[in-house]
Amino acid sequence: MVRCSCVLFRKYGNFIDNLRLFTKGGSGGMGYPRFGGEGGKGGDVWVVAHNKMTLKQLKDKYPRKRFVAGEGANSRVSALKGSKGKDCEIPVPVGVSVTDDNGNVIGELNKEKDRILVAEGGLGGKLLTNFLPLKGQKRVIHLDLKLIADIGLVGFPNAGKSSLLSKISHAKPAIADYAFTTIKPELGKIMYSDFKQISVADLPGLIEGAHMNKGMGHKFLKHIERTKQLLFVVDISGFQLSSQTHYRTAFETIILLSKELELYKEELQTKPALLAVNKMDLPDAQDKFHVLMNQLQNPKEFLHLFEKNMIPERTVEFQHIIPISAVTGEGIDELKNYIRKSLDEHANQENDAYHKKQLLNLHISNTISYSEPPSKNAVSSPRMDVT
Repeated sequence: MVRCSCVLFRKYGNFIDNLRLFTKGGSGGMGYPRFGGEGGKGGDVWVVAHNKMTLKQLKDKYPRKRFVAGEGANSRVSALKGSKGKDCEIPVPVGVSVTDDNGNVIGELNKEKDRILVAEGGLGGKLLTNFLPLKGQKRVIHLDLKLIADIGLVGFPNAGKSSLLSKISHAKPAIADYAFTTIKPELGKIMYSDFKQISVADLPGLIEGAHMNKGMGHKFLKHIERTKQLLFVVDISGFQLSSQTHYRTAFETIILLSKELELYKEELQTKPALLAVNKMDLPDAQDKFHVLMNQLQNPKEFLHLFEKNMIPERTVEFQHIIPISAVTGEGIDELKNYIRKSLDEHANQENDAYHKKQLLNLHISNTISYSEPPSKNAVSSPRMDVT
């Protein structure tokens, strides 16, 4: 076991989802007092999103993690207006959130070519500055990657998430019989016959206490913030991390997963969710599945089995519950169809809500325009008294 843990630790080092950088805008150029010349503005530092970029590539290419823009040109007789210094661009992956040293969010980059100004260049010397240039802005920034995917897989270790991802997509995650097989996020795409693609993120398995960053808690939980929907994956036989921890049934697993999401960020529980009950090829799986369905249909009747601090404020309502076996392929096609159906239904609901909001705004706008009194400067027709 120790040998496996060491291998996992080294592998995890290949994936980076946060980085701290020093940035500095370029200084402005000198002004020319004799002729009123103005120095060029210093270059700016930008963070720019690229689809094929990773934070590891960024760190490997720029090991000093220092980014400084060019200085503005001095004013001179042949060019009284100095040219602007060269901008500096920091290439980052899509899905990065940029914060300053105090934790304030500077911005987010959610699609290709999104860009954020993080350090502004100094002004060039001119009359207002006594022709002396200003230094560029210095700023330490933090890049925090949160994967963007349609579906995020949620489950305890060994629930079979990696096996499932390999069945429904072209991804080739590591699969083994020890608990923490997935030690870095894996992305796969489900391909449909009409060329529709749905992205799926397999993330490190949760353990009890993940909201307090136990196990790989925060490294997992932050990545599901940007997924559209959640797919819970549970082992029909339940789960036990080690001989020193409690055995949990499939139902207990679902309740505990819900509680971990709630304690980390309550909004995660509002995401649409599906449930894949895995390992249905095992003996007695059908009997256990019937028991689980009864518990899920009447959850309040079984909550007395839990300690109060383990019960979530609200239990997750699954849009679809699908029994599957990632080993034999049982239920995989049905699962893929339900994933697409759920995403399409949610997209239609969002479109309907958007159109209703637009119509409401238009109605309010028209109501206001009709109820506005005539302007004081409006020209009225002259009154004609009939005698």
